Amino acid sequence: MLDVRRLRLLSDLHRLGTIAAVAEARAYTPSAVSQQLSALEREAGVPLLERTGRRVALTAAGQVLVRHAETVLAALEEADAAIAAVRTGPAGPIRIGAFPSAVRTLLPQALVALGRDHPALELMVTELDPVAVPAALRERTLDVGLLHDYDIAPAEADPALDSVPLLRETVFLAEPAETAGGVLAETATRPWILATPGTLCHEVTQRVCRAAGFTPRARHHADDFATVLALVAAGQGVSLVPELAAVPPPAGVRLTALATRRRTRVAFRRGAATHPAVAAVVTALSNATHPAVTPGVTAHGNATHPAVTPGVTTPTNATHPAVTPA
Repeated sequence: MLDVRRLRLLSDLHRLGTIAAVAEARAYTPSAVSQQLSALEREAGVPLLERTGRRVALTAAGQVLVRHAETVLAALEEADAAIAAVRTGPAGPIRIGAFPSAVRTLLPQALVALGRDHPALELMVTELDPVAVPAALRERTLDVGLLHDYDIAPAEADPALDSVPLLRETVFLAEPAETAGGVLAETATRPWILATPGTLCHEVTQRVCRAAGFTPRARHHADDFATVLALVAAGQGVSLVPELAAVPPPAGVRLTALATRRRTRVAFRRGAATHPAVAAVVTALSNATHPAVTPGVTAHGNATHPAVTPGVTTPTNATHPAVTPA
């Protein structure tokens, strides 16, 4: 019989690439990971790993077993969800990971609803970059996490995770109000405030600008959207900002809606969708996107019109004027 814990280590090795990375993720020593994988090879009766110096790769049999391991781990999640469903209702700890703008705008309402409707839940929120969410879900330090990508830079599906759509946001061009022109192509010679190179936001800005015929010239790098907008308001450059982080804009910033959209999904381990606590969180987050609490926010792909928000303009081919903040 194959040991499930060892199957999980094999799956980790396939995902992370090295025994050292697996050891770090699982708080083991590299020697302990190697011993467990060797024991799994004995259980399987075939070589699972090919060792070349310090490098390790999966054999054909190892690749086959990894695919089955994902199915086994998902089945265990389904079994845990089925047992939890026998209880009287959602209860116990539930760990939620979300990016900063969602923590500020969506999580408070969702947490209030969960506390009211499911008082037996122990809610724990961690502010987390979406890039770290898949690993945290796999490693069971999170139960539910928010992921996002952009229509111009779609993410690859993770075979260990399931997810449901939550939100589709407009991406805005943010400019100093005094010099705003509202045309992306006209910012080609202006300084830009970009995210850190290597991040999704940085890549998205590069792609959007390339599609408009230019490469943005970076003056500043900042990853926090509040900082980005403060720099824009100070006349330090222009930037791209998603709706949750931008509406309403601070004084001195003019937003112009672009065609690009940021897409947010609620993710959880494959097989966990019917777990009462997970289902309760998904429902609460979904409900939190419905009310038009903030003008201009797009919920579930049904775009609202941001022209009613001070400092926001519709796309540049719109015929009605922007509203200027008082």
